[in-house]
Amino acid sequence: MEAAVGCPEKIMPCQNQQSTASTEEQQRVTANNPKLIRFISNGAETFDGSQDSGLGDPAAGDDTVWQDLTPRLKLLPMNDQIRELQTIIRDRTTSRGDFVFCADRLIRLVVEEGLNQLPYTECTVVTPTGHKYEGVKFEKGNCGVSIMRSGEAMEQGLRDCCRSIRIGKILIQSDEETQKAKVYYSKFPPDIYRRKVLLMYPILSTGNTVIEAVKVLIEHGVQPSHIILLSLFSTPHGARSIIHEFPDITILTTEVHPVAPTHFGQKYFGTD
Repeated sequence: MEAAVGCPEKIMPCQNQQSTASTEEQQRVTANNPKLIRFISNGAETFDGSQDSGLGDPAAGDDTVWQDLTPRLKLLPMNDQIRELQTIIRDRTTSRGDFVFCADRLIRLVVEEGLNQLPYTECTVVTPTGHKYEGVKFEKGNCGVSIMRSGEAMEQGLRDCCRSIRIGKILIQSDEETQKAKVYYSKFPPDIYRRKVLLMYPILSTGNTVIEAVKVLIEHGVQPSHIILLSLFSTPHGARSIIHEFPDITILTTEVHPVAPTHFGQKYFGTD
């Protein structure tokens, strides 16, 4: 079999190229779904012209906000599987069992992509047949931090991928008098200032809770550039607020939409 044109013979598949057919298919899907909000992937933004996202329309020259958010805002490439999971989670008639099942699946996809944002080093291993294999492995010094309580829903997904990873916690609640986010509890690995942090919070609505959590991490010596925020859904306002407050932070999510499923925590833990 001949190697694909433009790809080294030993590297397969060629992941940095997109076929014309794929581009045409993406354009066809966008045209047939006027309400579909497109995603930012690999530093390039795509948009369907819909005005209700709150991010503006780059095609019309209103791309200031998009330029501000990229490349720190990373979204999973859309496919039918992710779209179905999003639909089931948003559907108010979904049973709790189905909700938790689909949420866990979506969480796992986000966690897997979040791990791709962490640094790797090259390594060589010997296979059972005695051959050498050139591979990669995680660099040491990573940890997870969940913002209680909804962020705890993402902990198992992270542990499923990294069995020995250490996980810290932050409890932030709104003050009854001032309605401002207030930190009530935090516990981290003692050397967290040396680590890359996967901050877990499934729903970004206003962004206030995450901003307070990042401030606590910074107080413990963590650099914003070492924080990767893992979420499932985000509003434009939430993403914009976080990135404007901390331009070096990375946000990874599946969707930017003006209406976030804020019932997530109650539904997941059965307190709705």
